Amino acid sequence: MTSSDAMRPLMDRAQRRALALGVLGAAGFAIWGFIDPHKVAGHHWDHFFQSYLFAYMYVVAIPLGSLAFLMLHHLTGGPWGLPIRRILEASSRTLWVMAVLFIPVLVGISHLYSWTEPGEISDEPVSHFKHLYLQSGFFITRAVVYFAIWVILAHLLNKWSAEQDRTGDFKFKANMSSLSGPGLVIWGLTVSGAAIDWVMSLEPHWSSTIYGMLFMVILALAGLSFSLVTLGRLSHDAPLKDCLAPKDYNDLGNLVLALTLLWTYMSFSQFLIIWAGNLKDEIPWYLVRAHKPWVYVAIVLLLCHFFLPFFVLLQRRFKRKLATLSKIAAWMLALTLIDIYWLVVPAFEHETRTPGLRLMDVLALAGIGGLWLAAFWGQLKKLPLLPLHDPRFEGVLEHQHGD
Repeated sequence: MTSSDAMRPLMDRAQRRALALGVLGAAGFAIWGFIDPHKVAGHHWDHFFQSYLFAYMYVVAIPLGSLAFLMLHHLTGGPWGLPIRRILEASSRTLWVMAVLFIPVLVGISHLYSWTEPGEISDEPVSHFKHLYLQSGFFITRAVVYFAIWVILAHLLNKWSAEQDRTGDFKFKANMSSLSGPGLVIWGLTVSGAAIDWVMSLEPHWSSTIYGMLFMVILALAGLSFSLVTLGRLSHDAPLKDCLAPKDYNDLGNLVLALTLLWTYMSFSQFLIIWAGNLKDEIPWYLVRAHKPWVYVAIVLLLCHFFLPFFVLLQRRFKRKLATLSKIAAWMLALTLIDIYWLVVPAFEHETRTPGLRLMDVLALAGIGGLWLAAFWGQLKKLPLLPLHDPRFEGVLEHQHGD
């Protein structure tokens, strides 16, 4: 079988459910924005945009991480990329959807970022760059540039992949490999810039030079985890059933383990540097997150985002079975949600808000996540679930299709 026709009923059903969830979530989110009982006088829409930004940052992590892994696959090759390549491609093709869904963040910029208020950034010479950088017009311009770059990278990689399917010309493999090297560098720079703009600047008096790299790891882990969860759902029938040997799934598990270790290293390095420096402009960020009640979220991340998956993924028997690996990936995807929650939400009313998802947070996640999933399933149906005519996979594809 060379197409996704056999899996189309499943994907159609998933798309309908996701679309229904997205529409209902978005409608409920908009309605609750008007009747929110937690709204504060003079800050009517603050909670609305804060919940939206949190949900948006979690959902956008998946297509951005997928784009990075797609380029990594084209750059390095390896059979591990065969079963998830179409999933990565479909996910990356939804970046234009996320560009549209970013518009509410731009509309609510004054409700999210304190640096939009006059006098919030001091006039001291050391803050001169912040005055120049943190300007609403410049912020919007950078966002447009980021999305333009991401959409162009995704478009070219997907265009060449589809042409390779159609023509069997090996030159498209070379094109994708040639673009992926510089593309990964550009991706890293733009993702770092977006993390600084959209999340770190929520607390403009604090900064970290590791922050962008930490977000790169978070996005990569989200993209890979989502791909494995989706693969687990689609792998019960041809063409994805038994398309890889256990050792190849072991490679995917090792990638999850490597990203888990890298996340731990980045997180601990940032904490250690700030703790050792003990500077008054840097420690407040951790003072909020390392004391009650937010410290409990940090403990959950330490135990469940590092220790538990670390010891599980050290065992090959868990990584060599897709059913088990996809469950581990689902766990990591849930922990990524908590991680982004811990990074974003304490910046808002940290003295009064305690950890826990509000109804508005849940509705925002349902609305944005449902709409994105509907777009993803729609894109996944457009191409065969396995790439055709790729010289790296010809032996596997012959076995699958009986050519």
